[in-house]
Amino acid sequence: MYDEENRPAPGPLAGFTVGVTAARRADELGALLRRRGAAVLHAPALRIVPLADDGELLASTKQLIDQAPDVVVATTAIGFRGWVEAADGWGLGESLIERLREVELLARGPKVKGAVRAAGLTEDWSPSSESMAEVLDRLLEEGVDGRRVAVQLHGEPVPGFVEALRAAGAEVVGVPVYRWMPPEDLAPLDRLLDATVSRGLDAVTFTSAPAAASLLSRAEDRGLLPELLAALHHDVLVACVGPVTALPLQARGIDTVQPERFRLGPLVQLLCQELPGRARALPIAGHRVEIRGHAVLVDGDLKPVPPAGMSLLRVLSRRPGWVVARSELLRALPGAGRDEHAVETAMARLRTALGVPKLIQTVVKRGYRLALDPAADAKYADA
Repeated sequence: MYDEENRPAPGPLAGFTVGVTAARRADELGALLRRRGAAVLHAPALRIVPLADDGELLASTKQLIDQAPDVVVATTAIGFRGWVEAADGWGLGESLIERLREVELLARGPKVKGAVRAAGLTEDWSPSSESMAEVLDRLLEEGVDGRRVAVQLHGEPVPGFVEALRAAGAEVVGVPVYRWMPPEDLAPLDRLLDATVSRGLDAVTFTSAPAAASLLSRAEDRGLLPELLAALHHDVLVACVGPVTALPLQARGIDTVQPERFRLGPLVQLLCQELPGRARALPIAGHRVEIRGHAVLVDGDLKPVPPAGMSLLRVLSRRPGWVVARSELLRALPGAGRDEHAVETAMARLRTALGVPKLIQTVVKRGYRLALDPAADAKYADA
C-alpha cells in the first residue's frame, strides 16, 4: 500500500512495540508482526527439555494402552522415537505398538512419518507441508466431537491446536515427551518484564499457558508482580492465542484479547485491529496526529520519537489544547531531576522528531500546549 505521495504506507502496527514470549515458532510470529510494522521484543519465557522423570509419560502411556484413543497425532520424529524407546524400557513397547495399530495415526510431515514407519507402523495420513495447521484442519473436517485424541506434546504446543480440538468437542489426551522449564538465560525475560512494567511495550503475546505462568512467576521472584499486574491491567494489551493460554492471566484478573481462530495469523490480525484502535488521534494545527507507542503518525507519515519526547506528548495529549506547566512535564521525564531545562531540551527534540514545530506551542512563562484546531476546542474543553 502507498500513500498519496507514492511512499509505502506505514503498516497497521507501525509505531507499536510487541513482546513475544514464545519459545517455538517465535521467528514466525516475529516476522508476521514486523511485516506489519511492529517493533518486536522477543524473550522466550520457557525452554523445552526432555523429561528427566518419566512418571508423567509412563502414566499417559498406560492410560492409552488401557483405554484406546480414536486418534493419535505424532508431532515430532525425535519425540515419537523417544516415546517408543521409553515404552520399551518399561516393558510396554509391544503393547503400545499394538494399540497404535488400532487407531487413526496422523504424522506431522515426512520426518515424523519416517519415525512412525521405523517403529513398524503405518500412518493413516500425513501432510507434505509438515504443518500442524493442516493436521488440525483435517481433524476438524472429519469431526472430533466425542472422540478421544491423543497428542504427542513437544514442549510448547503449536498455538491453539489443543484448544481448537477441545472447542470442537474432542477429549484431548496429552503425551508429554518433554517438559517446560524456565529459560537458562533469564536476561531476555527480565528485559521484557522491565519493558512491560515501564510501559515500553504496547502489547505482549502468549501462545501457551506455561509461558504466561512463567512470566508471572519471574515477576514474583523479582518482587515486580504488583507492578506487572498494574501494567497489564491498564496500559499493555495482553493477546493470547486462545482461552486455555489465557487462564493463568485471567486467574490474576487480567483481561485478554483472543482471536476467534486459535492460530498465529489471526492473533496478529487481532493486534492489527486492537492497537491502532487504542491510539489517540487529534486534529492539531491543521494536521492529523496519531500518537502510538514509540512513534507518531503525522498525516499518515510515521515519525519515530525518542522516549522522553513520547512522555511529554502523552502528558500534553491528556488535555488537548490546555497549557501544561513545565513542572508537570518535568515529572513525566524519567530521571530528569529538578532542572526544568531538561523539559526544554526534550521538547526541542520532540519538535524536531515530529517535523512540524508548530504542533506544540510555547506559552511564555506558563508551559506548553498542543495547538488543537479551533473546531476541536469545544470537544476537548472539558477533557
